[in-house]
Amino acid sequence: QVQLVDSGGGLVQAGGSLRLSCAASGRTLRWYAMAWFRQAPGKERELVAAMSKSADNTYYADSVKGRFTISSDNAKNTVYLQMNSLQPEDTAAYYCAARLTNLGSRYYRLSGEYNYWGQGTQVTVSS
Repeated sequence: QVQLVDSGGGLVQAGGSLRLSCAASGRTLRWYAMAWFRQAPGKERELVAAMSKSADNTYYADSVKGRFTISSDNAKNTVYLQMNSLQPEDTAAYYCAARLTNLGSRYYRLSGEYNYWGQGTQVTVSS
């Protein structure tokens, strides 16, 4: 099975940028559809971005579309979430997730569809 380690969070001012990393070990991420979720205090976990195993199909929540980009580097076995133009409402713990799948071009939008999770990394955006 795959193990995921999230990193890259921190404190940033509104309008700033961060890049989150999800480093995988144990298995290659080529076999997995990936996603980033976030959870703010008192709120449910929500999908931020999802990517198919083949990386040719992506999904973004409306709230982050045009500002966030999910990508992968197979050589480093790592998935990234580039976050630009950050706003205070983006403050949350961010989690990467992986799902083993045979479907190359499908992404998954529900947290229950993912089998493996990172430990999370905190993003705090000040106004």
